[in-house]
Amino acid sequence: MMKGTNGILISEKEKAAQSDRKKLIEKYIAVRGFTLELCKPLVTEDYVVQSMPDVSPTKWHLAHVTWFFETFVLKEGKKDYKELNPMYNFIFNSYYVQVGPRHTRAHRGFLTRPTVKDVYEFREYVDNEMINFLNECSEEELKKFSPVIEIGLNHEQQHQELLLTDIKHIFSVNPLHPVYSEKEFPVVNKIPGLKWIKFSKGLYEIGHGGDSFCYDNETPKHREFLESFELGSRLVTNGEYLKFMEDGGYKNTSLWLSDGWATVEREHWKAPMYWEKKDNEWWNFKLTGFQKINLSEPVCHISYYEADAYARWAGYRLPTEAEWEIAASKLPLNGNFVEKRNFHPVALKDDSDGLQQMYGDVWEWTQSAYLAYPGYKILPGALGEYNGKFMSNQMVLRGGSCATSVTHIRKTYRNFFYPNSRWQFMGIRLAKDV
Repeated sequence: MMKGTNGILISEKEKAAQSDRKKLIEKYIAVRGFTLELCKPLVTEDYVVQSMPDVSPTKWHLAHVTWFFETFVLKEGKKDYKELNPMYNFIFNSYYVQVGPRHTRAHRGFLTRPTVKDVYEFREYVDNEMINFLNECSEEELKKFSPVIEIGLNHEQQHQELLLTDIKHIFSVNPLHPVYSEKEFPVVNKIPGLKWIKFSKGLYEIGHGGDSFCYDNETPKHREFLESFELGSRLVTNGEYLKFMEDGGYKNTSLWLSDGWATVEREHWKAPMYWEKKDNEWWNFKLTGFQKINLSEPVCHISYYEADAYARWAGYRLPTEAEWEIAASKLPLNGNFVEKRNFHPVALKDDSDGLQQMYGDVWEWTQSAYLAYPGYKILPGALGEYNGKFMSNQMVLRGGSCATSVTHIRKTYRNFFYPNSRWQFMGIRLAKDV
């Protein structure tokens, strides 16, 4: 037994529970605060634009992650909770069918109201209610809602990344080329050559195990047999991808999957997203401004179709997600993440042996379809809609990006997008059979 802050004797078990409560509150404040920090470079007009259906206005992101806590914690756990505006449940629900009807995703930019000021007031209101709830709820309630809050915080970190990639697209269609963050990138004229790292065939375990947080789609841990394979030691660069373009990569139908070639023709793709030819030189738009292509930087904003076509052109292939996870399993979670404030992949300077750039910089396309692991069980209720219902027609990406938080990524993390998507920081790592 020991004395608490009020002088009353408390057990070690109670002390641990108080510590867990304090840590959860601190984490809640930190994650919510970082979202607002990412918004500091923006002005009011930036918050309301939706430049394409995949993009959501910044104010919608701010409100939606707040709606999550209101819907799945406060409404469920606080008997006297009063909604600030009941219509927010309709406006800021994303795809949770079991929660109720939703405003159409492609029309989020049509709403001038609620205003940006209203959204910030909504966040403050819910934050105050959440902190009060976390301070006052019973140990039993805390145990019940802690996993939901953990999902909510990770959900907010996903939207922090989307906030950045969405505002990048919004700025990119503006002829003024607004700059989100002033940043100078040193020119790296020579990067380490591509090496091949070999992994032996065998029966491996992949997937998340243990008690630490993960999404349901990372479970259960299971075994997969892999043939011997090799991974490229680093990411594919702009300069290497430019050679593919100059060799007629976007014109050679033999390199492309059927759906990929149809997309190239329909969308008139000739280069990665955000690339533009100006005065016979390639430029690209970054969150740090409109700049000449840095040939040494990892190529990004590449669709699965483009990644697959490049790998085919180079004489290699993309890794499977099991190969990627086994290769990355013993590497530290170091990399160019959002905390470094580069907001763009950076050129590799380190010529060390082994795998480089596995975490951060760009999400790496794999050749694996996004499907359930053997024995996967979907979460009960509306939270079961978080991942499970999207296991169709999408491809898995691994490793995080320059817009991902280092506190959000894991070696088992499975991101997923449609194969024609490219507005996220998506890039290429090559693989080959032995």
